Amino acid sequence: MHNRTLADEALKLPPDERFALIDELLHSLDQPDPRLDQIWLAEAQRRLAAYRAGQVKAIPAEEIFGDF
Repeated sequence: MHNRTLADEALKLPPDERFALIDELLHSLDQPDPRLDQIWLAEAQRRLAAYRAGQVKAIPAEEIFGDF
């Protein structure tokens, strides 16, 4: 089935069924990838080591995110 046809059919569903479909589709994409986890772990360790060595400075969250 072509994507446009599929989307047109999905849009005919009641809102609660569309939400359930969206939720199911999003969860199908959220599959852990151990390789990515290892890459992010190595990056976090590299950044922490640079911070502890004084090579980078921390920025307060308030400066980044402001007031919520």
